[in-house]
Amino acid sequence: MSFFVSFDVNSMSNFSSWYSRFRFSAKYLYCYHRTLHKNAPSTIFNNHGTRKNAWPTSLLPLALAVSAGSLALQPHFNPSFCDTDDRGVGVGGKGSTQYVVKGSQKEFPRELLQDLKIVCQDNISLDYDERYIHGKPQNSFHKAVNIPDVIVYPRSEEEVSKIVKLCNSHKVPIVPYGGATSIEGHTLSPHGGVCIDMSLMKRVKELHVNDMDVVVEPGIGWMELNEYLEPYGLFFPLDPGPGASIGGMCATRCSGSLAVRYGTMRDNVISLKVVLANGDIVKTASRARKSAAGYDLTRLMIGSEGTLGVITEVTLRLQKIPQYSVVAMCNFPSVKDAADVAIATMMSGIQVSRVELLDEVQVKAINIANGKNLPECPTLMFEFIGTEAYAREQTQIVRKLVSEHNGSDFVFAEEPEAKKELWKVRKEALWACFAMEPNLVAMTTDVCVPLSHLGDLISRSKKELDASPLVCTVIAHAGDGNFHTVILFDPNQEEQRREAERLNQFMVHAALSLEGTCTGEHGVGTGKMKYLEEELGVEALRTMKKIKAVLDPNDIMNPGKLIPPHVCF
Repeated sequence: MSFFVSFDVNSMSNFSSWYSRFRFSAKYLYCYHRTLHKNAPSTIFNNHGTRKNAWPTSLLPLALAVSAGSLALQPHFNPSFCDTDDRGVGVGGKGSTQYVVKGSQKEFPRELLQDLKIVCQDNISLDYDERYIHGKPQNSFHKAVNIPDVIVYPRSEEEVSKIVKLCNSHKVPIVPYGGATSIEGHTLSPHGGVCIDMSLMKRVKELHVNDMDVVVEPGIGWMELNEYLEPYGLFFPLDPGPGASIGGMCATRCSGSLAVRYGTMRDNVISLKVVLANGDIVKTASRARKSAAGYDLTRLMIGSEGTLGVITEVTLRLQKIPQYSVVAMCNFPSVKDAADVAIATMMSGIQVSRVELLDEVQVKAINIANGKNLPECPTLMFEFIGTEAYAREQTQIVRKLVSEHNGSDFVFAEEPEAKKELWKVRKEALWACFAMEPNLVAMTTDVCVPLSHLGDLISRSKKELDASPLVCTVIAHAGDGNFHTVILFDPNQEEQRREAERLNQFMVHAALSLEGTCTGEHGVGTGKMKYLEEELGVEALRTMKKIKAVLDPNDIMNPGKLIPPHVCF
């Protein structure tokens, strides 16, 4: 009794700390118990249809003992929350070399399944093949041991809110799913759960021609949207891979070849509506072109990769379709010379809309795939837009820059069909690689550096790529320092996979040493988590994890993505 009578401010603080540790120890032991007895979750029914005990009382004394021991040994220690497990380094943690994402899939709650059927009616699937396709992204070499338990296809924001609220009440993981074009494992379902496919939500809700903005649902693709906008003389300027949806583009903060002129997704989204983990629907901003009202929740959600909420509505900034354009192409003896011209072009103040670089291996792949006879050497491609006089003037200025940097074979096109034929060379680059090596898969790298360092990065990387036994091509958005390589390898040959990973790591670390980033536009997913601490620092990652913990305390929103598992707070 004297222990309670003698409570002062310090002992009160110690008690609070002890109570927190008791709760954490209890939670840890419960999780440990569930690991040993995988059929133990409270919302799961056993084979006889009866509920199982949620929390074995036999563990209570042990939880008290552990927490008391913690208090005695470390009286001022605050509990640390991590995602690591007893396997040591998790996928995505520092030093991880694994690409198959492990997880612990549990029996799906029967009650939840019945509730989802009520909400979604016929728009729900348990079909294995359908679940397999959603759980094994075709454009990514990243894999997971599990696939989703259920696929739902909501038709409205209200349905999304109900689905998320139900999953949160049962603590069942959610993976939002868009156009399935991401390549870093964003849509993997390592813990099973519910995959929310947004493909049925693809309406254009409002078009404001005079304001040059549009309100859309997340399932519409950027190509579909531009077809809708063309009669109005407007377009949405971001152009990632074909098939990408607007919601997924927001989630990964993507860009594309036009980012050098119009910016990334971050710069072209005015407002969002997002369903949070508890089912709340949040509008992040008004439709005004600029605002200084409150925290910038729009930018918080853009690039969050489904870990903070499900995007259900997007207000986009639009552009006028250019009056006139010219497409040009030229060749160089080395990728360094080509990169130098890209930098010189940007430094000249010319407002190009595209500057794309292809190395000689990529050009060879294009020749093989399309039956062309292009010179197999490093190549730059440009697009100039504006009035006819302005576009032509830009073309001639760049032509002079090319000649001053060892460039040759400068050609340009002004007719629509000729321009389309030239750009086809770039647009089909990835598919040309697969045509050249049809039995291999691709690891596509994505680093970005300050523009002045692009030549150095490409030169260093090119030496390493050329020395490798693997087939590697270079594709770069050279106007903004974004550099990709397509590394082709046989996934059944572990030695080849490790070599591909080594090359990827080399380029990432080279970019980071030049004050760059591990991902310019593809996002983090599971593939790039292991590089984030080196790039951002552990304090930034702890801050991200705290935000995640507040908005998604049950960790149901795309768990195991974006934030490295070794980060604690």
